[in-house]
Amino acid sequence: MQLVLLVEFRVRPGFAGRFGELILANARASVAHERGCRRFDVLVEPEDGHRFVLYEVYDDETAFDQHLRSSHYTSFAAAVDGQIEERSVRRLGFYEPDAGSRDTDRASS
Repeated sequence: MQLVLLVEFRVRPGFAGRFGELILANARASVAHERGCRRFDVLVEPEDGHRFVLYEVYDDETAFDQHLRSSHYTSFAAAVDGQIEERSVRRLGFYEPDAGSRDTDRASS
């Protein structure tokens, strides 16, 4: 089953530009060099340029573990150390309804 990560960072004031450069380099290297990384989008809140959201898709947990051991990730992690005010990570999967089941949550008419 594919693993989807929704990661949110709030970086320290004055570090947003550098963080953006670093995370884009990490994202590009992940997609280019990791066979199990299918997608790595970097998003930012228009009203808050210090809040970044990452949308990452991996083949599975093993692919994500390999990402965490990659040289580009470890370099990124070292470069942002001490510059992150908040971080959250949500592990998600794609919704795949069971083709044979009925939706029992529908409200009756």
